[in-house]
Amino acid sequence: MADGFKPLIDGETKIKVSSTLDKSVGKKCLIDGSPETCWTSQQVPISSIPSHLSLTHTHRQGTPQYIQLSFSSAVIPRRVELTFQGGFVGTKCSVEVLLVGAEKGQWRKWSSIFPEDVNRKQTFDLAPSEQDLADGNVESVKLVFEESSDFFGRVTVYDLQIWGVAVS
Repeated sequence: MADGFKPLIDGETKIKVSSTLDKSVGKKCLIDGSPETCWTSQQVPISSIPSHLSLTHTHRQGTPQYIQLSFSSAVIPRRVELTFQGGFVGTKCSVEVLLVGAEKGQWRKWSSIFPEDVNRKQTFDLAPSEQDLADGNVESVKLVFEESSDFFGRVTVYDLQIWGVAVS
């Protein structure tokens, strides 16, 4: 790209997801390059929701869902590209990072993005939410889909790429 960023997801990147509907729509489909395959999260069964909670539009039973990417070397993420299936879009997404050397589980919020409920590729610049993160070397990125356009909180992603700088 003209801005000097390069794709950060490669064959060495480890992917973890919150749930998968079934093996045909698993995490490997996120980065296989095929426009015909996708990852689809699983909905939380209605029976697992306490009876005192009403299922309203604001209570999404399957959220949050997430995609976690662990890189083979330190990176600085600057842009994310996502292609969703309309109707199954993570409409509010928190981008969290695990800095190199941080304790396991010490995720920090890097940015927020708000995808539209459409089928086309969407690109979002990732600006760190705090100045002290701006030059931080990142070992993992987690996209946390806090809300979904699907009533059951499911998210379907056909393509994912994170662009940025590899730290040597």
